[in-house]
Amino acid sequence: MPKKKSITVRRFFTLLLAYAMFCVTGGVVASGFLLPAVFGANTAVKALIPSLKTEGINFDVTDLPQKSTIYASDGKTVIAQYYTQNRIVVPLNQVSSYMQKAVVAREDRRFFEHAGVDVQGVMRAFVQTYIKKGDTQGGSSLTQQYVKNVLMSQAEEDNDPIAVYHASEETVARKLREMLIAVQMEKKYTKAEILQGYLNIAQFGNGIYGVETAAQRFFNKSAKDLTIVEAATIAAITKNPAKYDPTENLKESQTQRNIVLDLMYQQGYITKAERDKAKATPVKDTLHVQNVNAGCQAAGDAAFFCEYATKQILNSKEFGKTEAAREKLLEQGGLKIYTTMDVNANSAAMKAARETIPVDDPTGFEVAIAAIRPGTGEVLGFGINRTYDASQSSGGGTKTALNYAVDQVDGGGWGFQVGSTWKPINLAAWMRAGKSINQSLKTYTSYSLSSFPGYSGTGTWPVQNSGGGTTSPETPLESLVKSHNTTQASMAQIIGINSIADTAKLMGYHNSPSGQTDIYSSNSYNPPMVIGSVQASPLTMANVYATIAANGVECTPIALKKVVNKDGDSLKVPSANCHQAISSGIAQTVAYALNQGVVQSGGEAATTQLDNNRKTFAKTGTNESTYMLTGGFVPQVAAYVAVGNAESVQSFNNKTINGVYHSTWYGMYIATPAWKAFMNTYLAAAKIPANNSYGTPDAAYTGTTATATSSSTQ
Repeated sequence: MPKKKSITVRRFFTLLLAYAMFCVTGGVVASGFLLPAVFGANTAVKALIPSLKTEGINFDVTDLPQKSTIYASDGKTVIAQYYTQNRIVVPLNQVSSYMQKAVVAREDRRFFEHAGVDVQGVMRAFVQTYIKKGDTQGGSSLTQQYVKNVLMSQAEEDNDPIAVYHASEETVARKLREMLIAVQMEKKYTKAEILQGYLNIAQFGNGIYGVETAAQRFFNKSAKDLTIVEAATIAAITKNPAKYDPTENLKESQTQRNIVLDLMYQQGYITKAERDKAKATPVKDTLHVQNVNAGCQAAGDAAFFCEYATKQILNSKEFGKTEAAREKLLEQGGLKIYTTMDVNANSAAMKAARETIPVDDPTGFEVAIAAIRPGTGEVLGFGINRTYDASQSSGGGTKTALNYAVDQVDGGGWGFQVGSTWKPINLAAWMRAGKSINQSLKTYTSYSLSSFPGYSGTGTWPVQNSGGGTTSPETPLESLVKSHNTTQASMAQIIGINSIADTAKLMGYHNSPSGQTDIYSSNSYNPPMVIGSVQASPLTMANVYATIAANGVECTPIALKKVVNKDGDSLKVPSANCHQAISSGIAQTVAYALNQGVVQSGGEAATTQLDNNRKTFAKTGTNESTYMLTGGFVPQVAAYVAVGNAESVQSFNNKTINGVYHSTWYGMYIATPAWKAFMNTYLAAAKIPANNSYGTPDAAYTGTTATATSSSTQ
C-alpha cells in the first residue's frame, strides 16, 4: 500500500489556485485572505486595516427600519403596528447573556478573536465544501453577516432593486466587499456594538426582525428575560428563517435548537447539566406565540379608528412633504403614535352598531356612529356594523375598509343626507342674525327660490311637514321641537341661506364628498340645504353638536394626541385649532331648545332621554325614507348616528330589520336606540358624571326681540 502523501507547498498552492479560479467563476467566498490564514490566522487581516475604508454606509442600529405602534388614548393599549420590517431596536444590555452567547455559538464561535473576517472559518468552509464535498458553507463571520444585512436593509429602504441585487448576489465581488467592510467595522466599532447591531438587524423568522421582536413573537417576553432554551430556539432560526421558524416547522426548530445547545456547551457557555435539561424540554412547551399581523387589519374592532388615524398621518404634511415620505415614516420610522381613541367609547360604538343592525342582516343597511369630546376635537371612537377588511377598498358587503363615519378623504364614503338633524344649525344662524327663538313666523308650503337672500335660483320650492301642510304662525323654537320644515324655510327666507351656510361652517360643518366639501359648492348650496339635503359624515355632524356642547367652541376633529419618533423627539401633529365659533349664549340657548323642547317637552326626540335622568340634548332626523339619523350630546360627549345604504339609495319602507318590521321607518325607531345605547354604555363604562347645569338660555334670544351678536362672539 503506497504511502499517503503529505500536502507539499506546491500542492498547497495548486489548491490555492484552484480555489481562486473557483472564486473568479462565481464561488461564495473570496480568496484574498486565504494565504495569511494558513500561517498567521487573523494577524494578516489586522495588518490590512489601515488600507481599508468604507464610505456612505450607516451602521447606526437606531437608523434601522423600525415598526411604528399606534396606541389608544390610555397610552398603553396597542391598536396596531405598521412596518416593512417588524423590528424593535434594543441596546445590548437589554438582551439576555444567554441570547448573546447562543448567537455567537451558532454563527461565529471565534467572534471575539478575529478582526472582522474569520479566515480559519473561510478556509474551513472551502475545505468542507470543495475538498470534502460536504454541504455548501459560506464561512461568513458574524460581522460580515451584519454588513450584508445592513446593505440589504438600506437598499430596500431606498427602494433600489439594483442595490438589493448587488447586496445579495452570490459573487466574489459581493463577498470581498463584505470582508473589506467587516474589517473596517472592527476598526471603528467594539465587539459589543457589532453584536448589538447584528442582534437588532438579523431575521429571526417569517417577517420577524431583531431579537426583541422575536422574543415577543415567540415567548411574549422581552429579550432581556430569555432563558437558555428560548435563546437557543431563537438563535437557531437565522440560518434559515423560513424553515426553522417554530411556528412553521416545529420539529426542525427543535432539531436546530438542540444543535445550538450543543454548540453552547462545547464552547463553555453552559454546563452539561444545563444543556441536557434544555434539550429535554420540548419547544412546543415553551412557546407563547403572539399575533404579528401588521396594520389596521390586525386591530379588531379598533380597525376603523386605526384607518382614520393612519389617514391623518398620510394626509398631513407635518409628517413629510409627500405621501410616499409619510408612508415610509409610518412603516419604518419607529413611531409611537398616541391617539385619541377611548377604548370604552370605541367598544360601545361598535357594539351599538352591530346590535342595531347585525353585520349579516339581509337588508344590508349600514350603521355608522361617531363620537367626539366637545371642546377638544378628540375623536373618541367609531361604530360600524361591518367587519374591517383592508383587501376590500370599496363598500357594499359585510367586509370593507371604508369607514362610513368619516369623510371620503379620510377613508369614508359620500356621507349621509342629514335631514332634520341639521335644524339646530338654522336656530344658531337665526340667533346670530339677532333674532329671537320665540318670534312668530308666517309659514308656507311653497317658496319662490328668488326670495331667499344669497341665492339666485328661479322657480319655486314646495315644502311641507312630515304630516303634510304647514303650521302658521310658528316660532323657530316650536319648529325645532316639532321638527317642522316649513318654518325652517321661512327662517331662511328672512336671514338668507348664506347666513345659514356661514354659521354651518363656523360650527364645523362641511360636505363629505372629496372636491365638494365646501358648503357653498353647487351640489349643496341651495334652499333645501336648510332641511338637511346635504351629504355629510357622522363625524362632521358629531362635531357640529360638539360645538353646541362646548359653549360654542369649535375644534377640528383630531385622532392624534402625540407622536414620538425613534429618537424620543415629539413630532408636530395636526392641531384641533379650537376657537370660539359662536357665542356661548347662542350655544347654551340651542342646547336649551334641544333639551327642554325636543327631549323634555314631548318633542320628537323624547325617546333619546338617557339613563338616570341625565340631562340630554338631542335631535332626530329622517331623510325621506332613505336615511335615519340622530345627533346629540351631554357636555362631555357628542355623538351622531346615521343608518341607511351608504352606496345607493334604498328605502326603509316595508322592511324587516333585525327582526323588526315597520311599513314606515323613522329615526326614532332605529337611529335613536343606537345613539342611546352607545351613550348609556359609554357614560357608564367611563364613569362620566352628569352635568345637569348646562343649557341655560340667554335672555337676549328668548324674548320677542333680540340683538344681533357682535362679530367677536360669532
